[in-house]
Amino acid sequence: MLAKKKSSESRHRRVTRVEPPVLEEAIVAAQGLTDDIDSQVEIAAQLMGLPQDEVRPVVLKTPAQPRRPERMPERMIMPERSDGPKVVVVERKRPRLVMPR
Repeated sequence: MLAKKKSSESRHRRVTRVEPPVLEEAIVAAQGLTDDIDSQVEIAAQLMGLPQDEVRPVVLKTPAQPRRPERMPERMIMPERSDGPKVVVVERKRPRLVMPR
């Protein structure tokens, strides 16, 4: 007897594992988005799928992560306007259609 071949579908099936964030990760993400405590509670609760009453005490206990200030360049160089506006032209060539004879 011949051995049965495994179907190619079983070899190529992809399995995606979905892990919701832990509460601490959701709170850190919420703190990165806003400084308002009520908004942090709402965001973390939505991320976790928990009621806000369960999330609020944990948010209040968690110390706020220090924000890094966005670095601005010391000086921005503006292009000279005396040269006039720069113009860029982009053309698209259509492919040739060959008609059957």
